[in-house]
Amino acid sequence: MSYALVTGAAKGIGKAIAAELAARNYHLLLVDFDGNTLAATAEALAAQYHVNVHTLHQDLSEPDALLHITAWTSSWHDQLNVVVNNAGYGLNGAFENSSLPEQFNIIDVNIKAQVGLSYAYIPVLRKFQRAYLLNLASTTAYQTVPYLNIYAASKAFALSFTRGLRHELRDSPISVSALSPGSTDTDFVNRARMGDATRKLADRFNMTPEKVASIAIDGLFKGKAEIIPGFINKLNAFLPKFFPKTFVEKIAGNIYQPVGQTAEIVLTT
Repeated sequence: MSYALVTGAAKGIGKAIAAELAARNYHLLLVDFDGNTLAATAEALAAQYHVNVHTLHQDLSEPDALLHITAWTSSWHDQLNVVVNNAGYGLNGAFENSSLPEQFNIIDVNIKAQVGLSYAYIPVLRKFQRAYLLNLASTTAYQTVPYLNIYAASKAFALSFTRGLRHELRDSPISVSALSPGSTDTDFVNRARMGDATRKLADRFNMTPEKVASIAIDGLFKGKAEIIPGFINKLNAFLPKFFPKTFVEKIAGNIYQPVGQTAEIVLTT
């Protein structure tokens, strides 16, 4: 009996990843700050896939989050061989118009929690002949994105951290991968209050969370270093390095600059 831990699992990509793992006969340990939605997701997954699903209502930005999560999962450490650090969010707006505590909160969730959970579960994953660690980055990791500044920077950290960790663990039983999705059919544009042009652009290139999750778990189990779902997303990740940075920044800034410069939290999982 194998278990998988997934953070940010109540909806979006995290929920889809949990479903993909359940379809492959993994029992689930799911964490999210949205307790009600998480409970509904767990009930649906358990009924559909006939697996055990356990949940923890936890905000990863809280100082004791890591201790709470590791203590909660301790009963399953002999069976836990997949860890997915999916939780994360962004803030759409000019840096100077967004509160500093909220900017730090993004760093707490997108960087500190990912680093902390990776560190905490490496000893757990080492006990298996084969184990897997998946960290969420983004196609924004490959370029500067004005008005999603801290979010994109946090994802650049996630990508660099994950690749470095993969090299360090190359002779261990743990396969480490980074997932860099692009535009996905979640609440991103709605929560960001983006304009009609941006919404139409996103609609043209959106992938479903289910498709992203299927590609992600296939890539994870194949031991890929970076998983970028979809051809367009691969282009978006690699083309910017062939253009001047100021040009790329201008294009991204024009896309994401919000009307009135009003900051809005953007959940990405």
